[in-house]
Amino acid sequence: MHAIGSRRRSQPAPPHAVFAALTNPDRDPTRPWLILLTDEQRPEVLESTHPNLVIWTTLWPKHPTAQLHFDLPLDNHGGTHLRWPLYVTPTPQQSATSATASTP
Repeated sequence: MHAIGSRRRSQPAPPHAVFAALTNPDRDPTRPWLILLTDEQRPEVLESTHPNLVIWTTLWPKHPTAQLHFDLPLDNHGGTHLRWPLYVTPTPQQSATSATASTP
């Protein structure tokens, strides 16, 4: 897998609270935050390490190998410096194109 993009955003909540929200997005029905678009599906947690990492399955059925990795380091103010790169596995065709392009 390789990262094809990454976003970063500071959150006022500490990593353990962000971790709880990512591992159970529906835990507080009065404050829904995971609002999916019509071409998205609910992700599942593939892996987690409390309170620093959560890995989700794909949100996009058209990209079944995609994964979102949420890195949850503590920031300097007691909040979370959330980073979420998107990882994909290249298809065999993409791998062959990549190998051909890098061959001298």
